[in-house]
Order: sequence, then C-alpha cells, then structure tokens
Amino acid sequence: MDVTALVFYAAICGLLSLASPRLGRPFMRLAVGAVVGIAAATLLPILRTTFGLG
Repeated sequence: MDVTALVFYAAICGLLSLASPRLGRPFMRLAVGAVVGIAAATLLPILRTTFGLG
C-alpha cells in the first residue's frame, strides 16, 4: 500500500471521527462519511501532484 495514501486517509478518517457523535443518526453519519470519502479521493491526486509526491 502507498504510504502517502495511507497517511492521508488516516488523517481524514481521524478528523471525521471527531465530528461523528455530533452528526446524529446513523444515516446522516453514513452520508457525511460518503461525501468526505469522495472528496478525499478526489483531492488526493491533486495534492500529490502539487507537492510532488508521485
């Protein structure tokens, strides 16, 4: 597994877990998690190119 991707997604999931209890019902947490996951997957290639990581 790519270390950059592992660290990036670990950071995203860690930040999301801080907000999780405040998001309410399970469906809302699932929806927010899906949106954050899509945003993170879209953002990672841009960041890698910007910072010259691959």
